[in-house]
Amino acid sequence: MDTGSFSAADRLERLPVSGYHRIIFIIIALAFFFDSMDLAMMTFLLGSIKTEFGLSSAEAGLLASSSFFGMVLGASLSGLLADRFGRKPVFQWSIVLWGLASYLCSTAQTVESLTLFRILLGVGMGMEFPIAQSMLSELIPAQRRGRYIALMDGFWPLGFVAAGVLSYFLLPLIGWRDIFLVLAVPAVFVLAIRFFIPESPRWLEQAGRHEAADKVLCAIEDRVRASLGGGVLPAPVRLPRVITPPGNFLSALGQIWSPLYRQRTMMIWSLWFFALLGFYGLTSWLSALLQQSGFAVTQSVYYTVLISLGGIPGFLMAAWLVERWGRKPVCVVTLLGGAVMAFLYGQSAVFGGNVALLIGSGLLMQFFLFGMWAVLYTYTPELYPTSARATGSGFASAIGRVGSLLGPLITGLVFPVTGQGGVFALGALCFAIAAGVVWRFGMETRGRTLEELTEAESMG
Repeated sequence: MDTGSFSAADRLERLPVSGYHRIIFIIIALAFFFDSMDLAMMTFLLGSIKTEFGLSSAEAGLLASSSFFGMVLGASLSGLLADRFGRKPVFQWSIVLWGLASYLCSTAQTVESLTLFRILLGVGMGMEFPIAQSMLSELIPAQRRGRYIALMDGFWPLGFVAAGVLSYFLLPLIGWRDIFLVLAVPAVFVLAIRFFIPESPRWLEQAGRHEAADKVLCAIEDRVRASLGGGVLPAPVRLPRVITPPGNFLSALGQIWSPLYRQRTMMIWSLWFFALLGFYGLTSWLSALLQQSGFAVTQSVYYTVLISLGGIPGFLMAAWLVERWGRKPVCVVTLLGGAVMAFLYGQSAVFGGNVALLIGSGLLMQFFLFGMWAVLYTYTPELYPTSARATGSGFASAIGRVGSLLGPLITGLVFPVTGQGGVFALGALCFAIAAGVVWRFGMETRGRTLEELTEAESMG
């Protein structure tokens, strides 16, 4: 059948989800996993670094926040670059950058140089996160898109747990510098991306590169056909067409603030800011707060890893529910559940450091919060058209990283005044505000193609 007259969306959406889609998913998700390990590692190393350099709580908070400052820069820049020059090259260079920065962290002899290298690491990670969600959302058909992106985000709690396990066994043996050196090794993973991940046909078509888009689409169709054992693929069905002429470097930024997308942008920016302010204000300090409450270093790392295990069933449940309930209700429920459990976790210190309350509320807190992450990464790229998807995702992530930057800083300032109970009550308030914003202003995107969502005229 001649498919030349059909759009990239027509041809991609009719494809059955196959082994080829799963290979793409695994490669992108593993890159996400290694990135998450590097980001999460500061949670487990902050106590040791704080002790070695003799840092105050405020200084330690500044160091913990440094990578998020870099992420603000990386996320803002990567979306604009990816919408202008393509998803694949920006994705590749982001991985190279964070691998190099992780190596440099292993060489740091002063807290100033470590802070600088963590900022550079943040730039690479900030570039990678929004591009990963944009790439996957544009390659996976609508009926499975939410589940796959939610599962991709699940590699973040896996990365968090892996970072904890790695630090638990290696920190006493090799110290925090060599752990950063170990984390630099996965950057060679970029070679797999170069060979196996295609450029987004949706982006190529939108950029006016129709021959390149057709070539990539034919290759995808051939690989899907082969992974299904041969035979005839379903015929393309014409979907709503959204034609946006290629613009200049900043045109996508103007598009996300156009009348059609303005409310979506304000909603998703508020969600990212408050959710990440609460999340990183708490999790960046989990191990260090336990140490300051009297737990030994290895014991605090052990409890932090144990608590983080709650995130695994959390993201699996969210990945199932986003296609059953929808993005909006799952987002609200996970945020409110996280708020309640964060408050209770903070009270464990008030009740004499009750370990049972600490572990139980901590497990449930991470269950809800990592479920929230799964919805967040699913929801964001669905709100914008191909011409501005990476920019919309990148700037939402950047605003979230401002919250990430402020969270550990605020925690370092608030903890000496209010103690652990006040810190976690503040985090709970952030999650409740984020839930209220989504409930009032969020739109539902479940089961709709990206092109249908582009044509939507309201937030309802």
